[in-house]
Amino acid sequence: MTQLTQKPIVALVGRPNVGKSTLFNRIVGRRQAIVEDVPGTTRDRLYGDAEWNGKPFLLVDTGGIEVLEVREGKPVPLPDPLATASVGFIREIREQAEAAIAEADVIVFLVDASEGLSAADEEIANLLRDSDKPVIVAANKADNEERRLNAVEFYALGLGDPMPISAYHGTGTGDLLDVIAGLLPEVEPVALDDTTLRVAIVGRPNVGKSSLLNALLGQERAIVSDIAGTTRDAIDTYLTWEGEPLILVDTAGIRRRGRIERGIEKYSVMRALRAIGRAEVVLLVIDATEGVTAQDAHIGGYILEENRSLVILVNKWDAVEKDTHTMAEYTRALRQELKFLDYVPVLFVSALTRQRVNQIIPTVLRIRDERYVRIPTSELNRLLQEAIAAHPPKTFKGRRARFYYVTQAEADPPTFVFFVNDPKAVHFTYMRYLENRIRERYSFEGTPIRLQLRGKSRQQERR
Repeated sequence: MTQLTQKPIVALVGRPNVGKSTLFNRIVGRRQAIVEDVPGTTRDRLYGDAEWNGKPFLLVDTGGIEVLEVREGKPVPLPDPLATASVGFIREIREQAEAAIAEADVIVFLVDASEGLSAADEEIANLLRDSDKPVIVAANKADNEERRLNAVEFYALGLGDPMPISAYHGTGTGDLLDVIAGLLPEVEPVALDDTTLRVAIVGRPNVGKSSLLNALLGQERAIVSDIAGTTRDAIDTYLTWEGEPLILVDTAGIRRRGRIERGIEKYSVMRALRAIGRAEVVLLVIDATEGVTAQDAHIGGYILEENRSLVILVNKWDAVEKDTHTMAEYTRALRQELKFLDYVPVLFVSALTRQRVNQIIPTVLRIRDERYVRIPTSELNRLLQEAIAAHPPKTFKGRRARFYYVTQAEADPPTFVFFVNDPKAVHFTYMRYLENRIRERYSFEGTPIRLQLRGKSRQQERR
């Protein structure tokens, strides 16, 4: 029986320059109780895994989410929010607040204690006040006693007691995390029948997720029913493909376009994260006409962090001018941008013309099977001996690592435990080398594998 656990989402919202990114970095980067940030994507981080008082959650910095509008068929950045502040309430601020209301479990509403209450703060408060989500007002930049006392003016927002904090200095952030942890919902692991594979279709807005879903459902197979998902207003599609049962996990409201607010669609990353949490295999859709963007890399990094299997779909391939070398060149560029996903298969498809759409589900099923491959311990240790003979580990931190043996501890995802004399003597590049040797022989296509080191005491080593 497979179990999936979906982390609750905590969203940071507020007008520009109130310190959302600084608070994000403070929470995700703290050494005490915070686990880690999402690795391997870009510096422009959007979300990070965190834990406080034993409660894990996903922190989302809505201020960092890419905001674009389409002009003459091309996406362009919106004007500088500060430059348009005098015109009225800024559209993208409202959109990020709407997205947080729709998808987050807890909302942290940041205001600026150094500037005081603003009209933009009041507009955001109007949106949040009507929601059923718990909202915490954090008065940031309260770097001295005077500003902490002045934070009382934010009582006027009608959202409860404002908490004076300084994200830059860390003052009050522990108290804020205590309140956040107290408001997080209890998360129960979702137990899935072994015969039911959950597949999420995720990606940036306008990459063709809805069209791909419709193209998949338009193939010749029996659609059994629609079933309720575990997120708000989510209906997942239960279908069979040549006798194989699957559930297509709803993401970004892909089946109810008319009910999607424009702002929520723009900030659909939070819905993508929820969909990833409810799936075993993820289809990451990329727009062939735009190439890989930072947002694509963000979502790909989170898929890897959550140990989900993955297939990359390059959609709108019909719209690309090409010759006999185009696909190979595009693949090379994509691999360069997504180096941390070099084991993932790539399909060039078109939802419009249905080019290669019939290859998607067979690829998904193949990837699913790779997740459950088990390698006998004897074979693994022969591979380890060959790898060490071809490339012995170098001295690191004054010690040379000695590998005793390796075993596969579990599948789903495949996890390998290496027993060594000293885990600290193994450089991370050598672990990468061992992973590559495993993949050369056993592939694990589209599936992340975990490599763990376990040391022995000096007494055990002598024995």
